[in-house]
Amino acid sequence: MEGRAEVSTLIIGCGNADRGDDAAGLLVARRLRAMGVEAQEQSGEALALIESWRETNERPDVILVDAVVTGAAPGAVIVWDARQAPVVGDYFRCSTHAFGVAGAIELARILDLLPPSLLIYGIEAGQFGIGSEPSAEVLRAIEEVAGRIAVEVGTCMSPA
Repeated sequence: MEGRAEVSTLIIGCGNADRGDDAAGLLVARRLRAMGVEAQEQSGEALALIESWRETNERPDVILVDAVVTGAAPGAVIVWDARQAPVVGDYFRCSTHAFGVAGAIELARILDLLPPSLLIYGIEAGQFGIGSEPSAEVLRAIEEVAGRIAVEVGTCMSPA
């Protein structure tokens, strides 16, 4: 695809575009694509996430971005390596799926289906009203996270 850079990392933004701050992961993926970096959008449904990891043998590194609720201030960015530590299920309680991101990661861990590298960027969310826009704090965090990911994968980028 012209103007698009292929990266060795699968980037997935998760969320619900119609639920305020829950759109954070989707908006990071859209911002990355606007920057010329390949990124997918998903709802965060567990089995679809696991399947996308399994389909990416040529891109073993995965970065996943989603809204989280940890008790931090809205817009705070939390980054963790899911291969090194279990994911706290309560962090993803804003998910519209009962079995979402945290469930996907832990099920994949049990079944030995985690990708070789799985880095999670969580953007602290504060409001999830149906039909609402993301908060100003989350919009700032979206720009920050997209920039960080673009820099992180930049050394692996090659012209498409």
